[in-house]
Amino acid sequence: MKKALEITLGIVTSVGGFLEIGCIATSAQAGALFGFQLLWAVVLGGICVAFIVEQSGRLAAVSGQTIVGAIRERFGFGYFAFLLSGLGLVALLVLAAEIGGVSIALEFATGVGYRWWAVPVALVTWLVLWRGKFGWIEQGISVLGLVTTCFIVAAFEVDPEWGSIARATLPSLPEHDSARYWFLAVSILGATINPTLFFFYSAGALEDKWDETYVGVNRAIAGLGMAFGTVISAAVLIVAAVVLLPRGIEVDDYSQLPLLLEYVFGKWGLVLIVASLAVACLGAALEVALMVAYMAAQGLGWNWSENPPPRKEARFALAYTAALVVGCAVLLCGPDPLQLTLVSMVLSAATLPIAIVPFLFVMNDERYVGRHTNGVLSNGVVLFVTGLAFVMAIVALPLQIFGGD
Repeated sequence: MKKALEITLGIVTSVGGFLEIGCIATSAQAGALFGFQLLWAVVLGGICVAFIVEQSGRLAAVSGQTIVGAIRERFGFGYFAFLLSGLGLVALLVLAAEIGGVSIALEFATGVGYRWWAVPVALVTWLVLWRGKFGWIEQGISVLGLVTTCFIVAAFEVDPEWGSIARATLPSLPEHDSARYWFLAVSILGATINPTLFFFYSAGALEDKWDETYVGVNRAIAGLGMAFGTVISAAVLIVAAVVLLPRGIEVDDYSQLPLLLEYVFGKWGLVLIVASLAVACLGAALEVALMVAYMAAQGLGWNWSENPPPRKEARFALAYTAALVVGCAVLLCGPDPLQLTLVSMVLSAATLPIAIVPFLFVMNDERYVGRHTNGVLSNGVVLFVTGLAFVMAIVALPLQIFGGD
């Protein structure tokens, strides 16, 4: 019964952790600019992240180690330092974007500019981490995140052309604005296949005291949970394609996001977009801040857990506190929140190989996973999409910066 409940909680967790400001922003902009054409990137990213999440949970359940801990042991401190510096810097940009997402939601609700909300949002996030336990954070915020299923309802209500949607699940070349198309494709992959999600997932499995008996349950959580998250992300793109594209609205500012749901729900659309952004981005900010602390603690050999009082895990608590301070400062001093989000998602895609390649070595090493090593399909899918995301990121970012078709 307990393991059956874990499957349900895993699906719910995917709503709060999967759909955050990166997925909302990239999917909305893709639909507004290119209709259904970039739906393939959402589907491809969802398939790949399901494989990676399953592997990260399997590693934790069988070996009793997190991804970071196993990579640190297998490849040494030098590689861990490289991993921490690369992924850590990108994670701080993502954290700034998530704090910005909650702040934007509060701006929608109150009319007060988002920069005024940055410090209060970071403080609330810190208080939740300081006072909360892992189970409460994981399950409580994620249950509230069910409000984001309003996008699925909206996708059916706008009555899209389902035949066109089915065709768009296969990759296609852009019909116009190639630089923007590939930049958004990479942004979607970076938002979906974000190291934050599976690094956090492996640590969470140990926080929940998984063992080898959870291997089957983990497979169900990864498959069903990530599929559900992918459907919600795809729904955002579909609604944007039907509602915004015909009206020539390109989503170049977050203030245009309420139009997605107001078209279907009227005045309640603003309420739903505020709730969706606030809850999803707060949940993501909690996960990213914890992930930074997990990475530092696991690689440096500190005690780590969200469950004991902070005074017993002082260095761990200091790590997420510092991450929130830096993330808040980046938001206050940085560029427009939408641009910050899109660039951080592309950088996430560009840095994927430094996390995924050593992870795959660990997942094929019997010393860590015993008889549960990866098969050819698992390795092939993850390597293909990781390589694709990396190549597109290297090409698309300069194109977006310097222009061109």
